Order: sequence, then C-alpha cells, then structure tokens
Amino acid sequence: MLKAKVYVTIKQSVLDPQGVAVQGALHSMGFHEVGSVRIGKYMELQLETDDRFEAEARVKAMCEKLLANTVVEDYRFELEG
Repeated sequence: MLKAKVYVTIKQSVLDPQGVAVQGALHSMGFHEVGSVRIGKYMELQLETDDRFEAEARVKAMCEKLLANTVVEDYRFELEG
C-alpha cells in the first residue's frame, strides 16, 4: 500500500484574496514580518497498490480531473510506502 501526499496551491500569477486577508490579519496582530501569504490545500490518499509507476499515473489523473483546478492552481505530490 502507498500513501500519496498531495499539495495544491494557487498559481503565482493568480491573485490569492484569501492569502491577502490572512496577511492583513497577521499584520493587525503584530506579525509584521510576514511578507505574503499563499493559501493551499493538503490531502493524503491511501492507495491500494504497491506499483509506484501506476500510483504516480493515477494520482496525476486524480489531480488533473478533480483535486486541482489546473487553470488557476498548481499541484505536486509525493508517494510514500
């Protein structure tokens, strides 16, 4: 069995209003050293396979079809196990 750790983030070229709001909140709380904030998602998927090549292809397909909106988001993943 393998575990996939998937990270999805807004592309650098896309405005991140949630990140801007968090940055403003941190500044108002006195954390002025924060230059910018980008918000993302983290997912862990248990995969019922030991075939790393197949798992990599399947996780990539999952990201492209559902887990990430590739128009405005980037993704990366790691396989463990």
